[in-house]
Amino acid sequence: MPDQDCFRILSLELDERTVIRRSRQIEQEREIAIYDLLEANSFRPLGSPAGPYKLVLGIEENRLIFDIRLGDDTSHARVALALTPFRRVVKDYFLICESYFKAIRDAPPAQIETLDMSRRAVHDEGSELLVERLKGKIEVDRDTARRLFTLLCVLHLKG
Repeated sequence: MPDQDCFRILSLELDERTVIRRSRQIEQEREIAIYDLLEANSFRPLGSPAGPYKLVLGIEENRLIFDIRLGDDTSHARVALALTPFRRVVKDYFLICESYFKAIRDAPPAQIETLDMSRRAVHDEGSELLVERLKGKIEVDRDTARRLFTLLCVLHLKG
């Protein structure tokens, strides 16, 4: 039986073909999500004997693509999730983030805190939806789902 450490993401790459130039805040969110994800994650493609895995995340034809590779870069699995179920929560997340980043500049602390709590709640909703949509394909823990949802949002930015 493989140990739990085998079921983790070893490296992560975003397929940048669909990404436009990002604001500094979005770029920082991307960097933090990737760093935190690689530090600690739980990623178990169902039916997989073991990893660790290299993951390339991208968007193709309105689908989020998980291109899963083994440590030696051989192809292991490819999982595609329709983006349609994520549209509302991603839109809500972008709107609340925009308000939050504006508020940081000059709003009173109570307003910033309220917006931050709202931002976290919408992010949690997106993470839970991701776990639900991955069910039967890939098992992830809560923190891994949160970081993957952040990256889904980054990939969702288009010109």
